[in-house]
Amino acid sequence: MWIRRDIEQRLQLSARTRPVVVLTGARQTGKTSTFRRLFPDYKFVSLDLPTEAEQAEKEPQSFLRRHPPPVIIDEVQYAPGLFRYLKAAVDADRGGRGQFLLTGSQKFTLMKSVSESLAGRADIVELETLSLAEIHAAIPETGLESAIVRGGFPELQANPDIDHVAFYNSYLATYLERDVRSLANVGSLRDFERFLRACALRSANLLNKADLARDVGISPSTANHWLSTLEASGQIVLLEPWFSNRTKSIVKSPKLYLADTGLLCALLNIRSEEVLRQAPSVGGIWETFVFAQLRARERRGGARPAQAPGAQGGRGAQAPPARAPRRAGACGGVCAARTGRRRAVPSRRGGARHPAKRRPGGSWRAAACIGERAARLGTEARGGQGLRTGS
Repeated sequence: MWIRRDIEQRLQLSARTRPVVVLTGARQTGKTSTFRRLFPDYKFVSLDLPTEAEQAEKEPQSFLRRHPPPVIIDEVQYAPGLFRYLKAAVDADRGGRGQFLLTGSQKFTLMKSVSESLAGRADIVELETLSLAEIHAAIPETGLESAIVRGGFPELQANPDIDHVAFYNSYLATYLERDVRSLANVGSLRDFERFLRACALRSANLLNKADLARDVGISPSTANHWLSTLEASGQIVLLEPWFSNRTKSIVKSPKLYLADTGLLCALLNIRSEEVLRQAPSVGGIWETFVFAQLRARERRGGARPAQAPGAQGGRGAQAPPARAPRRAGACGGVCAARTGRRRAVPSRRGGARHPAKRRPGGSWRAAACIGERAARLGTEARGGQGLRTGS
């Protein structure tokens, strides 16, 4: 079963207007499948094959003669030497549109090559896992808690017979062996896995690199490097705080989120909806889920979901559409900025009760509307009254 992605129209528009389209995101989010479904007449080559990657890197001209445009090149980050020749091919036919469709699952490596060789020639689109709106459009009967525990990987949602526990175990093993070894000089994969699990325990919390490094038994510089690796491979997202003082927004600690709640639940050993209901970390899982839906909503609107960590925009820089409110008495929500206006969106579960047991106006019910009505959510009321929604 094919689950339609909200980003499909944007990809088709980009292919009609730009010579190169780059689709990036974590592994198994559907990058290759989406391109091949939208552009069935394009030739296809994957650099996952060592022979293809070697030729693309060492003999790029011969490679491009074998695979002339229009072509989809999968996992293009494995051949950084190819990008100069892609630039030359694009410049030779500046009127061409949709000549090269590129995918990559190692964002920082890919973006470095794109920025050096294809600046001004490529449209860059990020694809994350399925949003709740996308899941419900294809499978309306999917429950909210099921969507949280199984996560948004398209294969899991399209085929309910797949054991999600086994899927995530295999995903982690493959991720550690392929991406981690190529992105980071990791002496012990076991230590890196412990680091990833420690990040999962801190999802939806302020990032304290010193505490994180101490708990895992590594140096702060190593922790910083490994965080960059997780971010580069699309496993975590860092959300900057929001202050009216822009300088504080830059220097204060961001919040750490796992990109997908299915992977988060797997790392926390939450294997069923029943275990989720009883989990002490349900509040952080809930906030992680809400933030993922907000990122999806911003992508549908064509805005960036969050500013890159550490980025310092000068005069005229675009304000990030999503930030974490951080002031005295602020709620644990997200501040969404658009057209100069900011709107507080609730993301924290207040009180001790599970959201599913609250009154109909509570946050668990509100989450089902995130895909369509997130802009209507009001501010959060902390404490025993739980979350309130506004009109």
